[in-house]
Amino acid sequence: MPASSSPPGWFGQVGIVLGKDLLLERRTGEITTTSGFFATLVAITASVSLHSGPDTATRVAPAVIWLAVAFASVLAVGKSWAREREEGALRGLLVSPVSRSAIFAGKAASVAVFLFVVELLVVPVVAVLFSIDLLKHGLPLLAIVLAATPGIAFTGTLFGSMTVRTRARDLVLASVMFPLLLPTLLAAVAATRELFGGAPFDELTDYLLLMVVFDLLFGVGGLSMFGALIEG
Repeated sequence: MPASSSPPGWFGQVGIVLGKDLLLERRTGEITTTSGFFATLVAITASVSLHSGPDTATRVAPAVIWLAVAFASVLAVGKSWAREREEGALRGLLVSPVSRSAIFAGKAASVAVFLFVVELLVVPVVAVLFSIDLLKHGLPLLAIVLAATPGIAFTGTLFGSMTVRTRARDLVLASVMFPLLLPTLLAAVAATRELFGGAPFDELTDYLLLMVVFDLLFGVGGLSMFGALIEG
């Protein structure tokens, strides 16, 4: 008799949920296209409106980058959960033999990928508009992005699950997300400002550690609370 295949472990289940979202996005391009376009439009509008001199890159460019990412994150999370509402997909996901924590981790990972694509669009646009040398600041800025993005994705995924069944879900999601994203966004803006101001990378470590703390806080909180929230 052929040996029965064992069910996938937790990381395998995360990979299944992540793969599902990435496959859908590869076929439609809906989330990255709309979020990327919206974030780029916000960045260009803010850059043109706030550009006031040669020191603008230090004072304004960091806020423009993370403001665009914050607004795009709401759009990306909303569209990611909107897919789960279509044709009973969420119910099918919940009755599947996949743990609730794996669903949360897989959804958060896909949102993080979508946001990273948006950031790859926004950062070069802002760099061009504010004459920022990405060859000089690129690697430290990448570290800031990698430290901030998981926290944004964890927060959005957790509270996106709370609003998936509400009528005014986009308004409720934005109202809940933005206050909770504030510590991560403030740390990212401050770190980016110091970087563009000429600070060496070792002076940014406190900001990076703060973002990692919030990554862990919302990650652990999401893994433990997601099951109760999605079924509540």
